Amino acid sequence: MKVRQPIVTVLGHVDHGKTKLLDRIRGTAVAEKEAGAITQHIGATSMPIDLIERISGTLMKKFGFAPKFPGLLFIDTPGHAAFTSLRERGGSIADLAVLVVDLTQGFQPQTLEAISILKAFKTPFVVAANKIDLLQGWKSTEGSFSENLKRNEGLAAMLDEKIYILVGKLHEQGFQSERFDRCTDFKTQIPIIPISAKTGEGLPELLTLLTGLSQKFFEKKLSIEEEEPAKGTILEVKEEKGLGKTVDVILYSGVLKVNDKIVLGGKNKVVETKVRALLMPKPLQEIRDSSGERFLNVREVHAAAGVKVAAPGLEEALAGSPLLVEATGEENAAIEKEIASVKQKSNITGPVLKADTLGSLEAMVVLLEKESGLKPKKADVGEVTRHDVMEVAAQKETDYLKAVVFAFNVQIEDSAKQEAERQGIPIFSGNVIYKLVEDYAEWVKQQQEKDKKNALSRLTLPVKMRFMHGFVFRHSKPAVVGVKVLEGKLRPGIKVLNEKGSIVGKVSVIQMQGKGIDEAIKGQEVAVSIDKGVVGRNLEENKLLYSFIPEQQFGELAGMQKLLNVDEQELLEEIHKLEKKISKNGEDNQ
Repeated sequence: MKVRQPIVTVLGHVDHGKTKLLDRIRGTAVAEKEAGAITQHIGATSMPIDLIERISGTLMKKFGFAPKFPGLLFIDTPGHAAFTSLRERGGSIADLAVLVVDLTQGFQPQTLEAISILKAFKTPFVVAANKIDLLQGWKSTEGSFSENLKRNEGLAAMLDEKIYILVGKLHEQGFQSERFDRCTDFKTQIPIIPISAKTGEGLPELLTLLTGLSQKFFEKKLSIEEEEPAKGTILEVKEEKGLGKTVDVILYSGVLKVNDKIVLGGKNKVVETKVRALLMPKPLQEIRDSSGERFLNVREVHAAAGVKVAAPGLEEALAGSPLLVEATGEENAAIEKEIASVKQKSNITGPVLKADTLGSLEAMVVLLEKESGLKPKKADVGEVTRHDVMEVAAQKETDYLKAVVFAFNVQIEDSAKQEAERQGIPIFSGNVIYKLVEDYAEWVKQQQEKDKKNALSRLTLPVKMRFMHGFVFRHSKPAVVGVKVLEGKLRPGIKVLNEKGSIVGKVSVIQMQGKGIDEAIKGQEVAVSIDKGVVGRNLEENKLLYSFIPEQQFGELAGMQKLLNVDEQELLEEIHKLEKKISKNGEDNQ
C-alpha cells in the first residue's frame, strides 16, 4: 500500500493571481532546489514534502503534525476547465482546491462560478486572499504572513475589514469562514489565508494548511495500491507535432506503462488502444530552454501525476472522461453509462447545452438545474449546429422560456446563427458558466416583465380623475368634459364609474391640446368624450370619476403588482371597495 500525494486545483477570477501563485510556488521551488527536486508534469506541478517542510519552516512543528505523503500535486491549468475535467463518477478527483481572491477587488463573476462548481462537486477548499502587498502602507515580504503581521500591526484593522468582506460573501454562499489563525474547526470553517503571489508572503501558511488538511482529512482516500492498473481522467486532447492526437492525463491511482492496453471515453463510443509513448516535460529548471525536445520519454508513471499519452485512435477522445488500464467489459460499459449520464437527450421541454469538455458540460447541467431549475432536452460536447437550434425551436410554442441554447467555450456554426435569428432562438454563449446562467436568469426576468406588460395592456387599469369645474364642452351624446388625472393611467375604451357607483359610460376619445392621445397619466389635464354621459345627471363638476374594473380582473391585476406603483395599488383597492359596496347595496354595475 502506498500513499499518493494530494491533488490540489487552483481556481479564481481572471487576473486575481492564480497563475502568479503557481509561478511563485515553482519559483520558490527552484530557489530551494537543493532541498528537493521539483517535478513538472503535464498540467501539473509536483512539490515534494521535504521542500514544503523547508519553506514552511517551524509552522508544521507548531501545528504538530508529520506528513506521511510524498508532496502536493498542483494542477496548473488555470480556471474551471482543469477542475471540471478532473472528474470521477460524478465527483472530482481533486482532493482540495485553492480559491484565489483579489483582496482589493473581492468576489467577481468567476469567483462565484468557482464556488458554485466547488459546491456541485463537494470539494473542500481554502481561500487565498491575494495581493496583500497592494494594501495601502502594507510592507509585504517573502515568508510567513504571521511574522509579517507583527511588522504591520498598525494596519491589522484595515486587513480585517477586507477579510470580513470575504467572510460575508462566503456566508451568502452558505459557508462559514474565518482568517486561518482564528479558525476553531477546519471541518466547518473555510480558512482564509492572506498572501502575496508577488512577494511570496503567506506561502508558508498556505502550504502548511494544504498539507495539514490533507493529512487530517484525506489519509484514507490517499492510500492506493502501488502496482495496480492505472486510473485517470483526461485533462485535455491536443494535437502534437510528430505525434498526432495525444491526451493529457491526470493519474489518481495505480501505474501507467508503455504498451499498456487502455480504454477511455470517446465522443461517440469507448476508445480501446495501446500506449505508444509516455511523455513528461523536462525538469522545471530547464523549462525555458528552447533548445532540444520539449518532452522526455518515460517507461512508466506512478499516481498521482500528470502525463501526456500518445496512442493510436485518440481522435475521438473526450476531455473530462475516464482512462483505465486493462478494463473489463463491465468497466467499459460503466464508462459508456457515465458519459451517457452527462451527455443527455430526452423528450422533456428544455434547452440544448453544448460545451467543450465532459466536465464543463456536467458542471453546466448541475448549475443550470440548481440556479434556474432547468433540465436539458439535450446536453452534448461540441459546437452548436443548425440541428441544435431546430431542436429547441420545435418546443418554442410549448414553453418559449426554455427554447434556448447554451454554448460554453464552443464555436457556433454560421448556419446555426442564421437559423437562431430566423426562429428567434436566443443563444447564450461565453466562457464563464456562472455568467451564462446569470445572463439567462436576467433574460427570463425581462421576458416575464414584458409578458406581464402585454397582459396588463389588455386589462382595465385603475384610474382616478376629477371633472374640472367650468370645463364642459358638450353636455351629452357624447358628453365631452375636461378632467384632471389624479392617479393611474387613463386610456380610451374604459368604462367610467362615478362616486355613487354608477357606470356613466365608456371613454371613446382622449384629447390634449386638440390632439387625440392613447394615454393620459397622473397630473395631466385632458378632454374626454363619454358616450352615455350626461352633465348634470350622471356627471357633476368637481366630482371624482373612476375606471370600472370587472371583478375577474382584480385578481389578475393583483398578481401584477410589481408593474403598479404603491399609489396605483392603493387606488385598485379603493375601486374594489367602492364596487363591492355598490354591489352589496344592489346597484347594477354592469
